[in-house]
Amino acid sequence: MTMVNIWRGALRHAGWLLGIAVIAIVVAAVLRIGDLHAFAMMLGDARPGWLMFAVVLQATTYASVAAGWAFVLAEARQPQPFRKLYPIAVGKLFADQVIPVAGMGGNLYLVDRLTALGVHRGHAVAALLVAMIGFYAAYGVLALAMLVMVWIKGLASIWIAGFVAIFLVVATAIPGVALWIRRRGRRPFSPTFVRFAAIRTLVAIVGEAPKRLLVDRQLIMRVAAVNSLVFLADAASLTVCFLALGHPVGFAVAFVAVMTASMLATLGPIPLGLGTFEAGSTGMLTLMDIPVEAALAATLLLRVFTLWLPLLPGFVLIRSALADTSLRQRSPGR
Repeated sequence: MTMVNIWRGALRHAGWLLGIAVIAIVVAAVLRIGDLHAFAMMLGDARPGWLMFAVVLQATTYASVAAGWAFVLAEARQPQPFRKLYPIAVGKLFADQVIPVAGMGGNLYLVDRLTALGVHRGHAVAALLVAMIGFYAAYGVLALAMLVMVWIKGLASIWIAGFVAIFLVVATAIPGVALWIRRRGRRPFSPTFVRFAAIRTLVAIVGEAPKRLLVDRQLIMRVAAVNSLVFLADAASLTVCFLALGHPVGFAVAFVAVMTASMLATLGPIPLGLGTFEAGSTGMLTLMDIPVEAALAATLLLRVFTLWLPLLPGFVLIRSALADTSLRQRSPGR
């Protein structure tokens, strides 16, 4: 292991520790402001029926992601059974959050799994890129919808508008860089540009994607539509978490909180959005007159379903994928 890898690993663990510390600070601050007894009572009295419904809602988010890939592969005339794409969506979450490959772990995992299913590598890369474009397109549109809802509720401010504007720049830049790299083809890049590991990885794989799939607007719109369902399902899950706690809120309130927290987690430097998501959701909910104890309890419940529970099956899937990749490398003629 090189010194660079050692430092990267140390920084990754430091990010996890920082995120957990932020969660602890958020919880401590909220409970200091609120009522510890009320918070404990809410969690203790959570209704399991509603919690099971939240599990079902979260299962649909992976179906939505897999559906986006299915659209691209069908257009590439290399359709794959949905039952094989669904586990890849679960595994990709784990790879995105845990495998330290400059934020590209999940993308590399997706391309590897699709090629293992027999998909041409160029079409696998196209599925990745079109899904990325569709995801950020949906993300941007829903961020604007959130801003409109905040304005209608009379909570809009120059700070919130500026925050959304910064996010939209980032949401446009991420797929924009990928498409720019694709258009450049194999022409050499500046050494300063490719010193970033994530850029080097993109350069290595992006050029293989067929152009016709990347410029198919109808395909991108369909992929964006199914990706938007991920955010709506997360908002519905937060609504259900409030119902489980016996403190119902409107879907619009949950949607604003989820979008705010998601954008904050996306822009933040901490892995998995640890702490930043919890702080963003709790803060926005209290701004909308939700009691602080209920806001924190519902947010922590949501994170159990969106983050912590999927990590175990994701770990199992990643291990299985690594074993399969190792076997294929030892048996190239298989």
